[in-house]
Order: sequence, then C-alpha cells, then structure tokens
Amino acid sequence: MQRTQRATRLLTGALALPLAGALIAGCSTTSDPSATEDLKPVTGGTLVYASGDAEPNCLDPHVGGNYPQALVASQFMESLFSKDAKGEIIPWLAEKSEVSEDGLTRTITLREGISFHDGTALTAEAIKANIEHLQDPNTASSTGYLAVGKVSEIKIVDELTAQLELSAPDNALLESLSMPWTAIQSPEGLKRDQAANCAAPAGTGPFKVESWDRQQAVNLVRYEDYAPPVADAERAGSASYLDGITWRFIPEAASRYAALQSGEVDVIDNPQPDTIATATEGGLGHLAAPRPGASNRVELNSSKAPFDDASVREAFIRSLDVNTGIDALYFNAAERSYSLLSSVEPLGISAEENFGTDADRANQLLDEAGWTERDAQGYRTKDGKRLSLSFPVSTNQSVPAEQSLFEQMQASAKTVGFEVKIELLDLSSWYGALAQHEYDLVSAPYTKVGPSVLRILFHSDSTVPAPSGYFANNAQIKNPQLDRLLVEAEQSNDEAERAELYEQAQRLVLDGYYVLPLYDQQNHFLFSKNVHGMGETTAVSSPTYFNVFLNK
Repeated sequence: MQRTQRATRLLTGALALPLAGALIAGCSTTSDPSATEDLKPVTGGTLVYASGDAEPNCLDPHVGGNYPQALVASQFMESLFSKDAKGEIIPWLAEKSEVSEDGLTRTITLREGISFHDGTALTAEAIKANIEHLQDPNTASSTGYLAVGKVSEIKIVDELTAQLELSAPDNALLESLSMPWTAIQSPEGLKRDQAANCAAPAGTGPFKVESWDRQQAVNLVRYEDYAPPVADAERAGSASYLDGITWRFIPEAASRYAALQSGEVDVIDNPQPDTIATATEGGLGHLAAPRPGASNRVELNSSKAPFDDASVREAFIRSLDVNTGIDALYFNAAERSYSLLSSVEPLGISAEENFGTDADRANQLLDEAGWTERDAQGYRTKDGKRLSLSFPVSTNQSVPAEQSLFEQMQASAKTVGFEVKIELLDLSSWYGALAQHEYDLVSAPYTKVGPSVLRILFHSDSTVPAPSGYFANNAQIKNPQLDRLLVEAEQSNDEAERAELYEQAQRLVLDGYYVLPLYDQQNHFLFSKNVHGMGETTAVSSPTYFNVFLNK
C-alpha cells in the first residue's frame, strides 16, 4: 500500500527529552513536604491507593468511559499522544503524525520496540483494532466512541504506520487520542470476550493488572519489560520503582482520610476541602490537578418546562448566591468559574456579568413569565402547577461539600419561589435518571482534552445517546447556529478563526442561561510523607506512578 501523496503537515516527537515523566506533567501543582530533601529513588514496596469513586464495572476504559476508569487505567495503559508541561500535544506511543492538506487523512507512525503485557508487539494493527473496538456498538463506549467518531476507515501502511481516513476534518483528533479512554491495548486481548478483557486489559504501561478482587481492590504489579516511549538518560532502569499498587475503594471521605493518617493507605483522592487545609498544615502532601475540558457546572434541561423558557432559566440563575457558598465550603480549594471550560483550557471565555445574584431581577423575570401566584409553602405557581425542579445528585461524583453547596442553592432559589428537589443517588441510579430525562437540573462532570468538548456537550447530535446509553448534552440544547459554529471550529486549520468560533459558541450558551458554571472539576489527592515523586499526570490530569517511590 502506497503512502498518500497529498501535501501534509507533520507532528514529530523530540528525539531526546530530559525526563519521560515531564511529558505528562500538565497544569498540576504539588505540595510535597519532602521536596527539599535530597532523596534518591528507592526500588520496592507496594503503594496503597484509596479511591472515593465508585468501583468501575470494567477496567477497560473503552467500555463506558468515566473518570474512575481513567484513574486506574492510567497505570497500565498508554495513549498514542500526550501533553507536555506547556499543555501542548506531543507524540507518546506514536512517534510522529501527519495530516493531509484537506484534513481528511491522518497518518500515525508508532515507536519501535514496545510490547503489550501479553507479549504482543505494538504495531499499526493495534491502532486499527482499538479504534474499531471503540466504534463497535457492542463495546458500549461513550467518551472514546465520541472521540473517534469522524474516523471512517483505518488503513495499514506498514508495520508501524496506520492511515486514518476521516469523514470530515478534525483538528481535535490528537487531543482525543491523548486520553485514557482511547488508550491502546493489545489486539489479542481485545479478541477475548468482554468480561475477560474487563477484568485485566493488556496495555503497555509501567504496571499490569495482576488481579481484581471486586468490592475490595485492583492489584497492579510492576511490568518488568516496560519500555518508556521517551527514555530518560538520567534514570536508572526502565521499570517502575514500586513493586506494585493496591487500588482500594473506600467511599466515605472521613474513612479514607483516617486510613491515610494511620498509614493504612498512602494516597487518597476526593478529600473534603477542609481536610485538604488540615492535611497540608499537618505535613501531608497535596496534588491539585484540575481536569481539562469542561468546568464543573449545573446544566438546566431546556427541553421541557419550566426551563424551556429562557426567562425562567435566567431567573433561577439570578436567584442564587453561589460565591458565598463556595467561600464558606471550599476553604480556598476551589475558585469560582464563570466559564464553560476548565481554567487549563486557553480558549475558554468568562462571563461573570451573567451570574451575579439579583433577586429583584429574578422576581421580575418570573412575574413576566406568568409565575405570579404563590402557594401556601411560598412556592410560585402557574395554572395551578408549582414551579418545581428535579435535581438528581450523584453521591459518587459530588463530595459532601458540593452537596452542601447544592442545598444552599436550594434555599436561595426558594426565596424567589423555586422548589428544588434534591435527590441523592448512587451512580447507577443517577445515570438511570438522566437516561429517562428525569431531571431539570444536573451536575454532570465531563472531561475531554481541548475546547472540542463544547461540541460533545452542546451540539444537538449529543442529545442522542452513545452506545453506552449516555448522552452528553444534558442541557438539551438544539440550536442550528450553535451546531454550525461548533462544527466549523473543529474543522478550521486557522488558530485565530478557531478561537473566534469557539468564543461565539460559548457566548450563545452562556447568554442563553443553559448552564451555571461553578468551578474547575475538583481533582485533589493527598499523600503520606513516605510517598515521593508525585506530580506527573496524564493529559486528563490523572496521576501516574512510574516515577513515584516509597521511603518507609
């Protein structure tokens, strides 16, 4: 098969970089009490990690595609591309990438000498097998499925080179291929039935899955034949320092923190904001790693009453005093956002003027919208129907501080006549409520590298569920002008034009009061004094432990 003769642009990895891990140290900040000590890495020991997230149903991040999967899969799977410390996309398992002038052909060449945990060599066949796996409806993918939606055909050029034919130009493709949800796993492993592959996917990462004791822990061990995609000349050996990682699940925040304090575990995620302040004062380490893509936000379901009326959406948002709640509950761990995008996304715009508290304006808007009567409980009514809002909240995704913030919003909205019904649900029930459109308000985190997350979240196509059953456009926006802007932004090769199109798209959503931005998706980790080398993360800000060591 001949290489394409079209004019191409080239993305190539540097031949020599000082530290492999530095490639994936994104916009995280680390407070490490031992950072000033002259410690040499120590080999050995098993790190114990305690997660507050729901235990994944499947360790293969292609299936479904949520953040708890990304956190653990980042240890045993790697992506074709990653991010460097400046936030730029760079090759990882890939060595270089070319795109045709018309943007319809993307050619990817892999690095040599890399093998999967099952001994299978990394070749171009793996690119083909993995993208086809993501696109297969039987995989029930969501995040990964949407990420490679424009790939129409994969051709094998030679052993290490694959050619991706696209249905339309996609300037976000490399960003999409930098995420754990599109990470590359063994084609031989993918031939197994889904249950077998879910239990122990075979990746190329520095750790491999040894066993999974469900409801207890995932046990990872060092992959002795690990070949870092980018070698570090100053590092002795290519294997991880740790013998392994025991990945436990402890849902209750106080229990996780107590386990960290006692030395039962070494790293915890999802700490309460007040715990972060206490822990760092007490000498524990803290890694703050804001996720890319969307900000954490509350979305207003515009597909049905009462939020099919823009005036009612604005009235609800104007009734709230979010800032006071964040200041009181988050102990400086979260900064208020007025943007649809994370603070790590340079193309995000802020619209603080849209989100000031103004009860008088809220009352005026509701009067004009016909919600003029009040019942005995003080809630507004119209044609005998109460102004009531359903707000399902996932207890696995919203920490207690966020749940308290929602309760404060509930009380604030009541003063102008809204009834907000908060329902605390486990993750499965929460997904079910969304699938049945049983919500008026919802806070649904969505992580994706780059501003193209806006198309996933707000294009009308995303009101249709992915094979997993999940749809991302929870605000249920169907706006042809917005659709056009998002498509054009994703196809443009002009950076200035791309930025302008995304700005216009964000303005339409923000000015339509479809979304209430809150803050960056909170992504905090506390670690013991015995843990060293924390700070390196993937493109989606999930920590990696290749260069982490224990000094007990």
